[in-house]
Amino acid sequence: MPMFTYFKKMYFSNIILGFLFCLTSLSVWANEKEAAVKPASAEVANTQAEAPQESKSEKFDPGKLIMHHIADEHEWHFMTIGHTHITLPLPCIVYSESKGLSVFSSANFKNEHHEEVPYQGLMLEHGKIHAENGEHVYDFSITKNVASLLISAILLLTIFIGIGKRYQENPHRAPKGIQSLFEPVIIFVRDEIAKTNIGEKHYRRFMPYLLTVFFFIWFNNMLGLIPGGANVTGNIAVTLVLAIIAFVITNLNGKKNYWLHIFAMPGVPKWMLVILTPVEIVGVFMKPFSLMVRLFANITAGHIILLSLVSLIFIFENAALGLAVVPFSLFMNVIEMIVAVIQAYIFTMLVSTYIGAAVEEHHH
Repeated sequence: MPMFTYFKKMYFSNIILGFLFCLTSLSVWANEKEAAVKPASAEVANTQAEAPQESKSEKFDPGKLIMHHIADEHEWHFMTIGHTHITLPLPCIVYSESKGLSVFSSANFKNEHHEEVPYQGLMLEHGKIHAENGEHVYDFSITKNVASLLISAILLLTIFIGIGKRYQENPHRAPKGIQSLFEPVIIFVRDEIAKTNIGEKHYRRFMPYLLTVFFFIWFNNMLGLIPGGANVTGNIAVTLVLAIIAFVITNLNGKKNYWLHIFAMPGVPKWMLVILTPVEIVGVFMKPFSLMVRLFANITAGHIILLSLVSLIFIFENAALGLAVVPFSLFMNVIEMIVAVIQAYIFTMLVSTYIGAAVEEHHH
C-alpha cells in the first residue's frame, strides 16, 4: 500500500510538472507573437498611432512562427519578453576569396531593435549569409543545430565514458545511479535488436555503432522538446548524414550472398533478372532514403502540430481557447516524448535488419 501511494503521488507530480511546462512554453510563444506583431521602431509606432484601423487589420502569421522554431539559425533564441529578445549569439565563420577567413559574432547582424543589418559587406537573410556584392561565400558557422549537436556529443561522451569506467572498476557489482538507468536500455538494444536481427556470430562488432545511433537520436529528440531547444533530428541534413553512414556500413560489410541476391538472384530465370535486378538496385538506395525521410518527417511533424495548437489562440484572438489548448498541448508533449524513443528504436532496428541481411551466411 505505501508503494502504491508513492507511485500515485509521483504520477500526480508528473502531471503538475507537465502542466507547468506547457504554461511556460505557452507564455514564451505568446511573448514572441506579441513582439512579432508590435512595431520595433518609434517611426512605425507613430504611423500606427495615426492609422489605428490599419494596425487592427494586421494578422498573426502562424507559418512564420513555426518556421522560426524548426529552422536552423545563426543565433540561439530562447524567448522574447516584451521587446527584449533573450538570445545567445553564435560564432560566424565565413570564407570568401576577397576577404579570406572571417570570424565574428552573429550579434553583429542585429541592431538595437533586433533587425537584420549588413556587417563587413555580408548580409544574413533567411538564415543564410550572403555577400552584398554577390560574391560566393563559404559558411562554416556554428549554427544553433551545430551547437546542439556539440552539446549532445558532450552529454553522450560524459555519460557513457563514466558508465564504462564504473564497469571497469567494479565489473561484478550491481549497477547504481545513472549506470542502472541506462543498463536496461543497452541490454535491450543488444538482445532485442542486435542479436535478433544480425545474429549471434556478427552482432558484437556492430554494437558500438548501433548504441551510438540509438542514443544519439534519442538524446537529440529529447533536447528538441525543451522550450528554446534546437530541432536537430528534424533537420534533413542531419538525417541525411545518418542515412549515408547506415548505407556505407551496410554495403561495406555485404557478403557474397548479399550481392548475389541483388545482381543474380538464385532460382530466378535469367530473363526475369532484366526486371528484378534494377528493382533490387533501386531498393539498395531506397532503404537509406526511407530512413532519412522517416526520422525527419516524424520529428518535424510533431513540432509543427504542437506549435499549430498554440497558434490557434492567437489566430482566433481568444485567451479562453487556452483552456482547451494547454491540456491538449500537454498530451502532445507526452506523445512527442514517446515518439522520441520510438523513432530512435525504429531507426536502429531497421539499420540492424539491413546489416543482418548484408552479413547473412549462405545456407545450403
